[in-house]
Amino acid sequence: MGQGHVHSGHPAAGASDRRWLSAALAVVLVFMAGEVVAGLLAHSLALLADAGHMLTDAAALLVAIVASRLAERPARGKYTYGFSRVDALSGQANGITLLLLAAWIGYEAIRRIWDTPPVHGGVVAVVAGIGIVVNVLATSLAGRADRSSLNVRGVLAHLVTDAWAFAATLAAGLVIVGTGWRPADSVASLVVAALMVHAGVGLVRDAGRIFLEAAPAGVDPHALGDDLAAAEGVAEIHDLHVWVLGSRHAAMSAHVLVDAPYDCHAVAETLRLRLADRYGIDHVTLQVDHATASVHDAENCADAHGAVHVAPGMNEPI
Repeated sequence: MGQGHVHSGHPAAGASDRRWLSAALAVVLVFMAGEVVAGLLAHSLALLADAGHMLTDAAALLVAIVASRLAERPARGKYTYGFSRVDALSGQANGITLLLLAAWIGYEAIRRIWDTPPVHGGVVAVVAGIGIVVNVLATSLAGRADRSSLNVRGVLAHLVTDAWAFAATLAAGLVIVGTGWRPADSVASLVVAALMVHAGVGLVRDAGRIFLEAAPAGVDPHALGDDLAAAEGVAEIHDLHVWVLGSRHAAMSAHVLVDAPYDCHAVAETLRLRLADRYGIDHVTLQVDHATASVHDAENCADAHGAVHVAPGMNEPI
């Protein structure tokens, strides 16, 4: 009987990533303060909605900076996998925040359609135009960080959504200036809310896949098991589990039965190389045994989890 385990580290966003995120945070905070003042003076819900969204941008950037530091901490004590899922926690928090803020903005926008206060369209248009430039700058800075991180993707989702929101607000300001139709401000706010919902649902869904230990995107566990069972020397594979450890890497474990003429360690190494080359999975734990009746009838194989994958040409498990 043999057991093997191998993995290689995937470093979290490093100090250089945090510098880019910090620069984006500074840009967002400075503009957000000015936008709140402009929104209050112009009586514009769209500007205040954008400012609220920028507040979530700032919070997302701050959490991303802290989470990247935590994710670098090594596995120790009771945290045997380390803190890689802090990244997913941050992404989920960003998504939930977007959804809650979208609900409030949507409610206020609908209420204001029938009771719109005087809105200064010129101020709205000018501030929104500046906001587009500022947001593009912040997105460019944050985009230099590691995009494989769900945390960073959450930040970028906030910023990109905000860029579209500013575009909608700019259009609303121009409509008010050109036609005097004040409800355009509320319509722009509804567009902002819809964009927030779209981004928020995606973040919550992706974080949920990590917490529920789903297979990595693009990996079919059944097809993976069949592929491994087709390797030379493999008789059967069962108790196969493949899951997402964090947004940057996945893990896989299985019980492998090897035909008697083959060496267990050599077959296990072949499987590890196949997993790394074809699926990008290199955090692998394999229990490898020779395929004998006594092993197959052992208690730990009596109720295998999931499908049993046998070598091609074999109709039933050993």
